[in-house]
Order: sequence, then C-alpha cells, then structure tokens
Amino acid sequence: MRVFNFAAGPATLPLEVLEQAKAELLDWQGSGMSVMEVSHRSKPFVALAERAESDLRELMSVPANYKVLFLQGGATGQFTAIPQNLAAADSVADYINTGAWSKKAIVEAKRFCKVNVIADEAASNYSTVPSATSLKTTAGAAYLHYTPNETIGGVEFPYIPQSDAPLVADMSSTILSRPIDVSRFGLIYAGAQKNIGPSGLVVVIVRDDLIGKARAGTPPIWDYAAMAKENSMLNTPPTFGIYMAGLVFAWLKRQGGLEVIGERNRIKANKLYAAIDGSGFYRSPVARECRSWMNVPFTVPNPDLEKVFCSEAAKAGLTNLEGHRSVGGMRASIYNAMPIEGVDALIAFMGEFQRRHG
Repeated sequence: MRVFNFAAGPATLPLEVLEQAKAELLDWQGSGMSVMEVSHRSKPFVALAERAESDLRELMSVPANYKVLFLQGGATGQFTAIPQNLAAADSVADYINTGAWSKKAIVEAKRFCKVNVIADEAASNYSTVPSATSLKTTAGAAYLHYTPNETIGGVEFPYIPQSDAPLVADMSSTILSRPIDVSRFGLIYAGAQKNIGPSGLVVVIVRDDLIGKARAGTPPIWDYAAMAKENSMLNTPPTFGIYMAGLVFAWLKRQGGLEVIGERNRIKANKLYAAIDGSGFYRSPVARECRSWMNVPFTVPNPDLEKVFCSEAAKAGLTNLEGHRSVGGMRASIYNAMPIEGVDALIAFMGEFQRRHG
C-alpha cells in the first residue's frame, strides 16, 4: 500500500510517473531493453534528453540565452563548480547565510575565492531571512549566492535579492514549485531529488555570458562550457535520472504548468500552517513572513512526544515526518507530488494526536 511520504529528499514522486516507469522498465519504446540499458549516444536517448530539456524550458520560460545542463554530483557538487566557473582566485563572491545549505556552500566557496557573507541569520537561529533593504553587496563581486529555500530549517525568501553581480540560487527545494523569472538570475541549480526526479541528477540553468570562464585546472565535468558543448554528455550522463525527470516535466505540463501547480502548493502550505497556528499545541519555529511552501517544520510542547508522533503517524501511513537530526522536531515536506489529500490526512492525524496527548 502506498503511503503519504513527507520526506525532504529523496522525496515522493508522482504516482502517474512511477506507473509509467514501471510499465516501461523492461521494454522502453519497443527496444527490448530498459532505458537504463540504452546507449546515451543512441538517437532515441538523445531525443529523450532533448525533449526533457525542451519541456523544462517551456515550463520555466527559460530564455534562449541560457544553457540547460543535466549534470551529476548533486547540488553539493555545484558548491565547488560555481566558484571554479564564475570567480577568479583573487575575486570576491557575496553569500547570504540563512541555514545549513547556505553554510555548506560558503565553506566550499572559501576554498576557491574570497567570500563576503553579506548577511547571516545565525542570531535568529535561522528562523528568518534578511530584509531586502538590509543587503549591502560588494562592489565588483563575481556573484551573489543565496538559498531561496532552506530545506532543513523551512525558511524561504519572500523576495528575489537585488544585485549588480550575477545572482546564483540553490533552488533544490523550490524549482518547479511555482513560476519564477529566470532572467533575474545568472545561474540556477537544483538537485533533482525533491521536485524533479530521483537523486543523482542536478539541473543547472546558466546564462551564456557566464560560461567559458572556468579557471585553469577546473575538471571538464565541472566546466560549464565543456559540458554545454557536449550537450551534457561529455561523459556518460545519469540516463535514468534524465528519463525520470523528463516524465516529471511531462506530468507537470499535464497538470497545467507552474501556475496551476503553484496555486496547489500555496493551498497545501496555507492549510498546514493554519492547522499548526490554530492548534494551540503545535508551533512553527519560522517567522511567518518567510515560511517555506515546501518544507514545514513544527514542534510539540513536550519533546518527548516527537518520537511518539512520528511512530504513530507512520502506522497511519504518514511517513518520514522526523525533523532533521540537527534541529529535531517534525518536518513535513510537501513538494509538487504530495497531493492535497496527503496534507488533509496529516492535518486530521495532528488533530487526533493532540486530542490524545494535548
């Protein structure tokens, strides 16, 4: 029996997509082989990859002067690739620190260039983001990096930062969750395992003028120009990940695109936060103005009840609600593939749990 999977990643996938993959697993397009056994150089797979890129461009309205790359190494690999491609060793890159993933990106960038942390929300225990007017960027910075949504802390920027330097965004938890203006960014990157597909794939969307400047010694698989020249196939790409991503992109188009999915996500998040705020029992640790639509952390009055909550929820078919080990509590990740019915089931369980333990 399928459960409602609230994991932060690898996350739940659309049932329609899983059923299609299941049906095609042993014989993809009459080839007599699984898509995992097909050469990435073959015409059928190249067409698959081209269709996946075309659908992603359509969904996100990606301008023509941006490259779309399907790479490996996850978003964490990009923590290194970004400074290697966009910053000289003696240049300065601006970073905003709003939580665990921002901090990891900063640590890696410091190995390759000078880093100026222009805002740090540690004092709020990463429960807020800096105000837009408080950001003071560095003149001549190579780029400004931020994490629009911190998966662990459930903190989300309600605005896009302004910067004269190219804006770089780790959109792993927010990509495809609503429409965004890609033209406001120099580079967007996202690990696949939340709103795109299985883990092992990372999508990079990078403006043309930012490629071709990788510093000497950058490995070709991290060099955006080298990968773009080979259509992301300089080496064997994550073929199954690209296949699954293509199925998800097609599914999103059938849902009506990002306007429709964004409204659905807004409704899910509002429902869950309303249940938390109105309960008098559960609490959100995140400031209201920067609560994530995708990752909803919450606590109960007695920490001893956390394991009880997660255990009983799992028995009720609501799984992976444990908060990240670094922060505790509970966390419900409600990505695109989580149906409204799953959120409703969680809210009903929360009410029943409160009745018994409140």
